[in-house]
Amino acid sequence: MAEIKVPELAESITEGTIAKWLKQPGESVDKGEFIVELETDKVNVEVISEEAGVIQELLAAEGDTVEVGQVIAVVGEGSGAPAQPAAPAPKAEETPAAPAQQETAIAQSTEQTSSDRTIASPAARKLAREKGIDLAAVSPVDPMGRVRAQDVSAHGTAAPKASAAPAAPAKATAAPVEDGRETREKMTRRRQTIAKRLLEVRQSTAMLTTFNEIDMTAVMELRSRKKDEFYDKNDVRLGFMSFFTKAVVAALKKYPYVNSEIDGDEIILKHYYDVGIAVSTEGGLVVPIVRDADRKNFAEIESTIGELAGKARDNKLTIADMSGGSFTITNGGVFGSLFSTPILNGTQVGILGMHTIQKRPVAVGDKVEIRPMMYIALSYDHRVIDGKDSVGFLKMVKELIENPEDLLLGS
Repeated sequence: MAEIKVPELAESITEGTIAKWLKQPGESVDKGEFIVELETDKVNVEVISEEAGVIQELLAAEGDTVEVGQVIAVVGEGSGAPAQPAAPAPKAEETPAAPAQQETAIAQSTEQTSSDRTIASPAARKLAREKGIDLAAVSPVDPMGRVRAQDVSAHGTAAPKASAAPAAPAKATAAPVEDGRETREKMTRRRQTIAKRLLEVRQSTAMLTTFNEIDMTAVMELRSRKKDEFYDKNDVRLGFMSFFTKAVVAALKKYPYVNSEIDGDEIILKHYYDVGIAVSTEGGLVVPIVRDADRKNFAEIESTIGELAGKARDNKLTIADMSGGSFTITNGGVFGSLFSTPILNGTQVGILGMHTIQKRPVAVGDKVEIRPMMYIALSYDHRVIDGKDSVGFLKMVKELIENPEDLLLGS
């Protein structure tokens, strides 16, 4: 008999949700075969059986939250008898409250263990100790769950623990009327995480957005001339994302503080260019990373983006695909968005928003011509980036896209 346990998912992920059981009690399973799909904050993970046999028992139901190392199923030898449908493990019976001193000691021990497990920067741990804050209670902005000094500052000073007292009776609330006019559904773990992180970014950064517009005539003409030759040579289609990625990398090199992050009272300047590309999926927005974008040519960037987008749609992205990242590009134009103010991604201090291409009358010299135009937006953290750098960054992206030959020569 073998136990199926929740595997180590990532350094900062300690739990997940049972999304779907792929095997039921009584069904046979081969060694290495997937038996359950777990949903985490960022990706779905399929867990395999380490032994061949028959599923004897499922110890957690779909929708249950399970922790790393927790036993969620049992695999036995032979045919076995089908077990009952999946059900959560029974809760232990409540026992009378322990004396106050023992209760306090247990609480302190639990807090210490929880804080030790929390992934945090040295500056964050120091600040937490000074303020008497339990790191486990701090909500990190970092998508990977790493607590930083600014998260501790935003959390505030820990409130004094109240003495044990009987809980006040909850106020009665009216039961929802089920007349078919409304439907109530539980948010998925990923949607809860997205909602939490976006709100935290708005509350913990001095976010500002600056705008510009691009005449897409030149890059569209170049793409039209070269797309067939490009596809025949590289077996991948030439899109606009490779042009924008190349332009962003060049602008990041000129304005390095846009490629940084804050950690306490320090600014971390990143000398690598891992560009996140926002991808919309049925489960929510995900941001896989194009690693070392400065070292990739147009074909490699297009191929990488296509591969990551396919994995995102098929729910096959891994934690490694989305870890890190120094800057993000999001393209609301694929949905027809004309204008928007993108929200910063995690601890990054800049994000570029692309929008739909729309023909508009523009002044070209002394003439008015109809040109394909795109609005672009740069949201940035004003604590790090001043207006001069933000406007200069966006202007450089505009100039490079309007003169795409410069990008080709630079690559």
